[in-house]
Amino acid sequence: MKYIFLWLGLLAGMFSASAAKVDTLEVYSPSMKKNIKTVVALPDNYNPAKKYPVVYLLHGYSGNYAAYARMPGVMETADLYQVLLVCPDGGYGSWYWDSPVDPAFKYETFVSDELVHWVDKSYATIAARTGRAILGLSMGGHGALYLAIKHPDVFGATGSMSGGVDIRPFPDNWDMAKRLGKYSKYPERWEQNTVINLLYRIEPNTLKIIIDCGTSDFFYPVNEALHKELLLRNIPHDYITRPGAHNTEYWQNSIQYQLLFMHRFFENGAKNKK
Repeated sequence: MKYIFLWLGLLAGMFSASAAKVDTLEVYSPSMKKNIKTVVALPDNYNPAKKYPVVYLLHGYSGNYAAYARMPGVMETADLYQVLLVCPDGGYGSWYWDSPVDPAFKYETFVSDELVHWVDKSYATIAARTGRAILGLSMGGHGALYLAIKHPDVFGATGSMSGGVDIRPFPDNWDMAKRLGKYSKYPERWEQNTVINLLYRIEPNTLKIIIDCGTSDFFYPVNEALHKELLLRNIPHDYITRPGAHNTEYWQNSIQYQLLFMHRFFENGAKNKK
């Protein structure tokens, strides 16, 4: 454990010397016909002549576009790892679906298509799945896995922190029924839009996956079930559990491991090109 604290201390020293450029912008969504606030962090030495990988960060149910900017040390990793960090607003309880109930909620289309195209057009990015990763916490953990599995041509790596990776045990929670319809009336929608039921779509060795959940988290049982199903299907993934609950204190630690995982994914992609 002392080595973990030493590593985190070294990271803190690196962050103190970093000064990523962070802007809050508005990105227009044609599918929803509205502007979506989005935080974008660039390396301080950002050079348009270079090509940078991009990490998309999805917030939780009660969060918004600024959630990660408020976490100490997160935006600075744009400098540390020479990546772009993009943090879109995911709406209140969108779960990053294209809602079959409410046409004002098309966040799958926005994040996986409209936002990605806007970022690639606006910045010097590696415009390929090898240069894109997506991660999130809680509702955003579900969203990150959901979008990466459904759009393997867009994202090459994905991560979930305390994610709601199986929605079915929670039919009355977090506005999910408002987006999909009641579970009792539309069970097929719930079955088709829960992450644990989408694993059949993952082709072998195509998606890098990291999952992290605290043992006192109310989502811990569904994360354990997802881990076992991934093992059963022989789908490689990193799975981390440790003492902790569903709170910011846990996520502030988790996200550093997730971002390091994404950095290593990008590095391996760059090496394979040589």
